[in-house]
Amino acid sequence: MQRWKQYGVLGGLAAVCLVAGLVSFTNTGGALPYAKRFTKALQQGASEGSGPLVDFGRGIAIAGPIRKGGLVMEFGLVVLVLALLGVGLYVYASRYRGFDGETA
Repeated sequence: MQRWKQYGVLGGLAAVCLVAGLVSFTNTGGALPYAKRFTKALQQGASEGSGPLVDFGRGIAIAGPIRKGGLVMEFGLVVLVLALLGVGLYVYASRYRGFDGETA
């Protein structure tokens, strides 16, 4: 693949990710309400002394607007697509190019 095509694809991917992040940020109402709630939770946890930040016994923590807006299935689909993309890129890279940088 030519270098300009690689940069074009990378720039397009970065633009898509930026747009997806901005849309998600605006749909969830921004960070301020959750930042205040998170700060309060951390301060209470620090004053009480113990308790994990992540508790796998309670399930997966999903932001309130995603859960309340009925977007859990879409959120799970995005996570699954990103995980499959990561695995696919790993397999592609290991198959067509060695980890030491040699081409096959």
